[in-house]
Parts: sequence; structure tokens; C-alpha cells
Amino acid sequence: MPSLHRLVWRRLRSIVRRLNGRPYDMSLQPLEQLEPVTGHPGVWQANGNDPKFACVAAGFPLKAGWYRLSIELEDMEDDRLEPMLYFDYGYGMHETWSLYLGFVRNTARRHVGVVLLPFDVQRLRFDPASVPCKFHVRDLRFRRLSRVGAAWRMLHAVARDRNVRGPGIRGLMLDAWRKLRGAGGRHAFATWLHERYMAYGNFKAPTYKRWLKLYDQSVVSIRTLPVRLVSILLPTFNTPEIWLRRCLDSVLAQSYPHWELCVSDDASTEPQVREVLEAYAKRDPRIRIIWRESNGHISAASNSALAMARGDCVALLDHDDELHPAALASIVEAWRRHPQWQFVYTDEDKIDADGQRYDPYFKPNWNPDLLHGQNCVSHLGVYSRALLNAVGGFREGLEGSQDWDLVLRCSERLTSEQIGHVPVVLYHWRAIAGSTAQGVGEKSYAHEAGRRALRGHFERTGVAAEVLEIDGMLGAFRVRYLLPELRPLISIIVPTRDRLDLLRRCVESILERTTYPHYEILIVDNQSVEPESLAYFSSFDDHPKVRVRKHDQPFNYSSINNDAVVDCRGELICLLNNDVEVITPDWLEELASHAMRPHVGAVGAMLYYPNDTIQHAGVVTGVHGVAAHLYSGMPRGFPGQMARAKLAQGMSAVTAACLMVRREVYLEVGGLDTALQIAFNDIDFCLRLRHLGYTNIWTPFAELYHHESASRGHEDTAEKRARFMREMEFMKIRWGVQLDHDPIYNPNLTLSGEPFTLAFPPREWQPLSIEPEAMEAASFAAPRTKVSIA
Repeated sequence: MPSLHRLVWRRLRSIVRRLNGRPYDMSLQPLEQLEPVTGHPGVWQANGNDPKFACVAAGFPLKAGWYRLSIELEDMEDDRLEPMLYFDYGYGMHETWSLYLGFVRNTARRHVGVVLLPFDVQRLRFDPASVPCKFHVRDLRFRRLSRVGAAWRMLHAVARDRNVRGPGIRGLMLDAWRKLRGAGGRHAFATWLHERYMAYGNFKAPTYKRWLKLYDQSVVSIRTLPVRLVSILLPTFNTPEIWLRRCLDSVLAQSYPHWELCVSDDASTEPQVREVLEAYAKRDPRIRIIWRESNGHISAASNSALAMARGDCVALLDHDDELHPAALASIVEAWRRHPQWQFVYTDEDKIDADGQRYDPYFKPNWNPDLLHGQNCVSHLGVYSRALLNAVGGFREGLEGSQDWDLVLRCSERLTSEQIGHVPVVLYHWRAIAGSTAQGVGEKSYAHEAGRRALRGHFERTGVAAEVLEIDGMLGAFRVRYLLPELRPLISIIVPTRDRLDLLRRCVESILERTTYPHYEILIVDNQSVEPESLAYFSSFDDHPKVRVRKHDQPFNYSSINNDAVVDCRGELICLLNNDVEVITPDWLEELASHAMRPHVGAVGAMLYYPNDTIQHAGVVTGVHGVAAHLYSGMPRGFPGQMARAKLAQGMSAVTAACLMVRREVYLEVGGLDTALQIAFNDIDFCLRLRHLGYTNIWTPFAELYHHESASRGHEDTAEKRARFMREMEFMKIRWGVQLDHDPIYNPNLTLSGEPFTLAFPPREWQPLSIEPEAMEAASFAAPRTKVSIA
């Protein structure tokens, strides 16, 4: 006899079926890069990396709400489908309004999922793949669901997901009941269920392994390459034979032929090292070897290899790592396009003993503040040989961080325009015991060498700064810039309208916890009416640190702050929401230490929700249309991509919920744009600062709680949503494609999903095309040189 919960489940299913709405059958009309396969109805050949169907139906526009989406789709080749839907909500097609159909599995032909349309859909597009392939598709259908129907289907999907660990259907139903009966009611329940369905159901983001399968051979479009000799420096010492051979094989596999490998063996005692190196040198005259008579460690060995180099650019390779076959070709092509570059670095990943690649580091463009926290350049680094000779090569005594030190010393001689980043994974870092790819703790001496390298950098550049440890983090540091002895006055602007509970907590947290001595608080009263609020304002009439200013105009965040800045006395301005609460006592010291640096514009803080999850760890533009907070919803202490959530760094934008800037800079850029009343005024402000040449900084070492939008409310009315969409369109018109090309955010990362997840396809991806005949034959071979160096 069926159990009680199964009977209840069946009863719910029968009710839900009766609540389903009418279906919308989509006619798929080919737009680009698609050809029907003759004699096979429903079978199509995608001839490029961006095939598109227009979805046409009589029912447009599709009304906002929940839908059951079904499609018959079958990959007829080797698991190459990446199905995406693009929704036009009245503002055109964009990555922001797209949905990856992760419920499409290559083990089935018919696929079903639940989707939420937040706005009415004017047009719809279906992109089946992002690489050429053959597939069968038909019967794309939307069926309107009631909220009960959508909830039931999502619960059912999550309960059946074998990847979900937990108490099963009973526990899931109990959790659902608690959410439904909790303080948030139906809204909290719907949010919880949808997030769980998206995260644990069938919408999981594709993996790096799959990403490599689709795009690893697609690096850059190469038509003609100049003949430019690249010298690869390879210091060796007792390298295990298996890794040395793989390293050397990766050099021989380069598609670009004009290279020389300068091997400097640092007096290896293992005989197989000499045997392997000599065997490879006999195979290829481009391999040249120096046999050092005594062991001098990696810096000395690298300098010996550098002394052999004849190329005008020099690449660094560790003796157990591997190069991507297109590494040198990609570098030479990038240098051809950017002849001003003197130093170039690429993305990288790790490779294990079985040759499996994982843990990619998709790096930002040149970001010196991040470089002061970690070696975010690392591999692959390629330098002008003249530059390396000018700085004196590698410094001995900094082994383990000699490459970090080299980057710092080279950067001191270059402008940012002379440093390039190729956003392609071209280097594979071997992760074996004893390698720092396994963790800096494998070579703890590298940590101390890194700190000495940073201290030397600040001494040479005349910057007064301390290099501090970060608890629990090896290979990463906090830089504290010293403030002048006469501390600048900081004016903290706090706009408010009633909600005394929030304002009192904010102001008292500043007065009671802040250690910085020289500040003033300017409360801006924007039409408060509650007697308790007005009485609270009056209590500050004679307060030495707090003043109250009236702003008797409709709410416009930009106008409120612009008018208040004129009334401020401080050299530094701190914009602060009334729903913010101080955590770290030295928050003003930290923000001010960055804001006082001459080239710095806005400085933002780490903000948490009251439940100790991250609300703001910097802003990346382009994600979700205009911008998105990084790591939002992650637990406090979450490290982020390559520990970036724990390191100060350059950022395109930061939130004005807590933002510090020099008063003169605020006025220079014209303050906040009053056309942006509520949303995006801080993003626009930061982008205008960047346009003037200032660097915006985010620091995790100033921490505050943010009870977001608690006094103003959420975008929960038609009027507020319309205003939000207008302000979004304003930003797109003003900043255009710049939004989608944030220099701190790698183009291999998505704009449509969670920040720092993979983009399918990469946003700068093109199929690799190398024409060997375009590379003129030239021989740079010379007799092998065997030199003894004491």
C-alpha cells in the first residue's frame, strides 16, 4: 500500500495538472549560420560558432510569470550543444537576459524545465550551440504555469536530483513548509525554491572540463605572423624525468617555429637530467644548454639562461610545467597588434600527474593593487629582453618569489600601456607534491621572499607603506599605506528619511566603534516626518561631531549627496547609507589610506548582510546588463576567485553604500549624475573617475554590515521597476560596449550568470586558424653551446 506522503504527492500532481495554462508552440526560423540537412526533417547543421533561431508564435508577447519549457533536442555529434535562450524584454537581446538550458542532457531527446520570465517577452531567440555541429530540434514549447504548478514541478525536480544530499522528499517538504510559514511568507518560499532548483536541479553551469573540450583549441585568429625569435628560459635541477620530458615536448609542439630553448641546468646530481636534455638537444638544434658547475638556485640559473638568449622577447618556463601548443603563436600575434608592449602575461591553469587540467586562473588586465597582494601575473610571462637586461635580470636571495620580484621591478620602468594581458590559458602549472601549484605552503620560503620583494618595491618607488601578513593566507599580503601625521578631516554623509531604528544604529556604530579621530557626520534629512526622528535630529544641535542638514526635495540620491558635499568641511568625503553598521574600528583609516593616494578615485568597503553573507565585494560591469556585486550571498570569509575576495585591488566600480573619495576629486568629476535618481549613480560616478585616469579601489579590510534598501524599500512596484529599467537604459546608452569589457573581469567569464563562472563561449573567442605558409621559413639554429659557469 502506498505511503501517506506518496498519496499526498499524487494528489498534488493531479491538482497541478488542472492549473496549467495554454501552450505556446514556437516555430524555429533560422537566422544565422544554420542550414537544414536535406532529407532529414528537423536536422540542422550549424556552420559557425553563433547559430541562431528566431522563435515565432502567435501568443507574443509572452506575459511575465512561470512557464514549463519543453524541447526536443538531440546532439548528433560529440556532445557539442550549449543551448541558450535569449529574451527581449523591450530592450533588445543581450547576454543579461539569457538562460542556459542546463536541463538538456545528451542522454535524452526530450527535455523539460521550469523557467521564470520576470517581464513580458517581446521576442525570443534560441541559440543551440557555440561551435559547429549537427543536431535535431523540434517542438519548442512554453506552457504557462500557476505559481502552485511551478512550485510543485521545482520541488519534484529537486527531490529527484540524485546529486542532492539530504533527507530526501520528507525533509525537502519539511524545509518547504518551514519557509512557507516563516517570516518571509510566500515570497521567501518562492525565492528559496527557485534558487535551490537553479543550483541543485538541472541548471548547473557546465564544467571547466567541458569548456576545454569546446574551446581549448580556439585561441586567437592568426593569419600572418612576423618572424620574431622567442627565447624560452628553462632552469632545471634534478627534474623527474617524466615531467622534464613533458615540459620539453610541450616546447617542441609549439605551432610557432621561431623559438630557442635556453636550458640552464643548475648542477643536477640526478644523471637522467643530463641524459634527457642531451637527447632532446640532438633532436632539435633550437635547444641550447648551459651546464652550471655549482648549484646557485633558480635566480642564478635563470640569469645563466638569460645570458644565452638571443631573441628580442623572453618567455619563462618552469622545468615541470607545460606550454599550450599555441602559446608562442598567440604571444607573437598579440605583440604584433600591440607593438608598444614590453611585458605580456597570459591566463593559466593547473595540470595534475595524469595530465588533467583544472583550476583555471582567468586574470584581470593589469591591476597593480592586486599585484601588491598576490602574484596575479605569474605564468606565462613574456618580457622584452632589453627590459630584463635593464633591470638586471633575476635577483638572487628572493628564490621562490623571484618572478614576482621581477614583475615588480619591470613595472617600475613601464606605463600601464606597455603591459599587456592575453586572456587565454596558455600555461599549465604542474600540481605535484613540492610544487607551489599545490599551495604556497609547499614552499614556505616563497612567502617570506614575496614579502621582501614587496617591501623593496615600495622602498624603490618612495611609497610609505607596510606589508602585513593575512591570517591563514600564505603567498598573499595586505598593504597598509601610511597616512600623514596630520590626519585629514573626513566628512561622512548619511542621507535618511525616518527609520530611526536604522539611523541610530548607523550613527552610534560610528561614534562608538570608530578609532579614526578626525571626522564629522553630516546627516541629511530628506523629508522625515516621524516625531521620533525629528527629536533625534534635535539631539545633535550641540554635538561636536554630528550635524543635521535638511534636503526638502523628492528623493534623489545623487542630488542629496551633491548638495551635501558643498556643505562639507572635510578633505575626504565618505558617502554612507543610513542602513550601514560599522564592524571594523579602523574602517576609516583603511579607506582613507587608499583615498589619499594621488592616483586613486573612489574606495569601497566589504559589506555584509546581517546574516554574515557578502553583500558587496566590489562591482563588475556588464554582468546582468549594467553591473553586479561580486560574491553576493557567499559566506563571510569566502576567498573568491584566487583569493580575490580577501585582497585589496583595483576595481572598475564600488557601491556608494560606503564610498570614500577626496573632495577635490568628487568635484572634479562633477559629483553624482542627478539623472540617475536611485540606481547606478555610483557605478556611473566610478566609470567617470576611471575615464579621467583615476583608479578605483576595493578593500576587504574595511568591513560593515548593510541592511540593504531597508528604509527606501525594494523595486517592488510597477513604477519602481519602470524607473529602474530607464536608469539601466541610460547606462547602456552612455557607456555602451564599455560595460561588457570590464578590465578587472576576464572575457572567459560570463556576463549572464553568476560572476566568475565560465562563459559559453568566451566573449573574445574565435576558431584558431594558423596558416603555416604565412610563417616564412627561417633558421635561428646555431651550434649547441656548452659553457661552464662557476
